[in-house]
This record gives sequence, C-alpha cells and structure tokens, in this order.
Amino acid sequence: MFLPVPLKIARPQPTRRSIIAAFAGLAAGAGWGKFAVAQPAIEGLPDAADALTQIMPQAAPPVVFHNPAGKRLTLADYRGQALVVNLWATWCGPCVEELPSFAAIAPILRPHGVLILPISIDIGGAADVRPFFASHHIRSLPVLLDPNGNNMGVLGTNAIPYSIIINAAGKMVATMDGAADWNTPRTIAYLEALGSASAPGREARFTPV
Repeated sequence: MFLPVPLKIARPQPTRRSIIAAFAGLAAGAGWGKFAVAQPAIEGLPDAADALTQIMPQAAPPVVFHNPAGKRLTLADYRGQALVVNLWATWCGPCVEELPSFAAIAPILRPHGVLILPISIDIGGAADVRPFFASHHIRSLPVLLDPNGNNMGVLGTNAIPYSIIINAAGKMVATMDGAADWNTPRTIAYLEALGSASAPGREARFTPV
C-alpha cells in the first residue's frame, strides 16, 4: 500500500534583528533580565578580575559599529589603545546593573590608554541610548550602536552582556559572559597595565587575592 509522503513546508528563518526586536518587546512588557538574549541576573556582581576568562592573545574579531552620526567604526580605529568592548542593551537588566561601573572607570583608564566601548544592540539606536544615558547620568561613555545585533554573531554569543578585552597591541586577551563589577582595584590595575602592555617586557596580570 502506497503511503503519501507528507510535504515539508519551508518556514522563513528569523533574522537576528527580528529576534532582538522580539526579546526587546518582551522585556519591555514583562521586566528586564528574564529572557534568553539577556544573561541571567545575579545577586551582587562579581569582581571582573575574577569573572574574566583570559586567553592566549589572538587577532581581534572584526567588530563593526556606528556612532550616532552614522560613521562606520571598527576596532582598528582605536589602534594603539587597550579596549574593553561590551555588548549591551537598555532593556537588559544585568547590562544596566553593570554599566555604572564602566562609567566610573572610564575617566580613570583614559590617561593610561584604555578605552571603554559599550556597543548597544537596541533596535532604536541612539534614540534609545541617549535618553537612557541622560536618565542614568552617564557622561563618560560614548554612544556606540549595532542595532542589527550583528556583533553577537561576530563574537559567537547569543546573550548579553558580553565583553572582550583588546590589549594595546590590538590582540584579544580576555572575554567575559555576563555582568561584573569593573570598578574594583584589581580590575583597574589590570586594565591600566594593559594600556602599556605592548612595551617590551610588560605583561598585564591580575593581582592574586
């Protein structure tokens, strides 16, 4: 007896932008920090010095983002400076909890050649980020945008916040899944050293507890 083979109906695959839009809408309606695209909230943030995963120096990933004027930027535009690159969004609870520590250390690190680059994946772009920065009194961080969320794929993550560390020689040396407190003596000392780690004989290391 012949049995007909059921037809397979092709379903359109969601784009990264549509996934982010869906999660952003859910987060706005039901509270932050509870959905797959946001890392789970934790009770008290760990010291970033303990939460970072240090790796062998490797080529920096091809991260691309924009400023509010629409200028295309890459990590190469910051050549010669150490970088903390952070993917975040205004609707992500752990991101919001972490961001003030970035704002606090940015002026401390800048004279040492270290920059904080918080890249927002908010689909509203600067229209979402600027009022958020204003309401949270954040003046020390740049508004950097990736509204399509493409850098999540570039960095191989499906959740935020997610951070990478680039040393002064332009090599990626550490990564972090989730949120942490970056405004700690050990973390600041590590990042300050990274700013000059390209000098011969210099290496940045965490101070043991």
